[in-house]
Amino acid sequence: MNTLPEHERSTGARPAGITTEQAAATSVQQMFDTIAPTYDRANHLLSVGIDHYWWTRTAKLFRPILQHPEAVALDLCCGTGDMTLALYHHRPHTPEAAPILAVDFSHQMLSRGAQKFAPYNIVPIEADALHLPIAANSVDLVTSAFGFRNLANYEEGLAELHRILRPGGQLGILEANQPEGLTGAIYNLYFKTILPKLGGLISGKPAAYSYLPASVERFPRPPRMIQLLKSAGFTNATWTSYTFGTAGLYHATKP
Repeated sequence: MNTLPEHERSTGARPAGITTEQAAATSVQQMFDTIAPTYDRANHLLSVGIDHYWWTRTAKLFRPILQHPEAVALDLCCGTGDMTLALYHHRPHTPEAAPILAVDFSHQMLSRGAQKFAPYNIVPIEADALHLPIAANSVDLVTSAFGFRNLANYEEGLAELHRILRPGGQLGILEANQPEGLTGAIYNLYFKTILPKLGGLISGKPAAYSYLPASVERFPRPPRMIQLLKSAGFTNATWTSYTFGTAGLYHATKP
C-alpha cells in the first residue's frame, strides 16, 4: 500500500554517485561486507557506548511481546547482532519458545552475528529486506536498529514488513536522526567532521564512514517517517526521541 503522491515519495539509501535502487543495494551490501571486521569496535567507540543504552531501551519496550514463548520476533538488518541479543534477553529460555529471527543481507556482518548467536535460540537468515523469505501474517514483532535507512526503497521496505506482520503485530525502527538548534550544530560538527575521520582510521574504509552521516541527513525526519508508516498501512505511529534527538524509535502497529 502506498497512498503518497509520486512527488512526495522517498527513494531510499543512495551512496554518492549511485542513481538506481539495484546499484544502491549492491553498493551498501559491499560496503558493510568490507567494514564487518571492525564494525563492533567502531560502533561502540564512535557512539561513546550510548548504542548499548539505545538497544536496551528499545528491547525493554517490547518485553510484553517477547515474554510470550509463541511470539515470533524478527530483527531486520541485524548486522552483528547486538539488537538481536538485547531482544533475546527478554525471551523465555524454554524449549518451546520460538527462536528470534535475525536477518541481514551482508554475509560478512551476519557471519559475525551468527558466532554470537550460536549458544542461543536465534536463527540467522541472509536475505534482502525488500524480499523476505517469511510467510505473510506470521510475525508478531519486527525491529530494526540503525539499518532501515540503508534500504534502497523505504516504502517497499515498510510494505514488506507490513506483509509479514500478523494483525496486531508491532514494528520498532530505531534510527539515527538529524537534530535541530544548538544540539544539531554540535551533532553536525562531530558527525560530519570528526566521526568520518575516526571511523576511517578504525576501519581503514573512510568512504564507508562518509556515507554514514550522509545517509542520516538523507533519511526522512520524524514527521515524514510517520507519514510513510501511515501510508504503508500502520496505525498508532509514534516517534520517541533518544539522547537529545540524535536517535529515536519509530513504533507502529499493523491493524
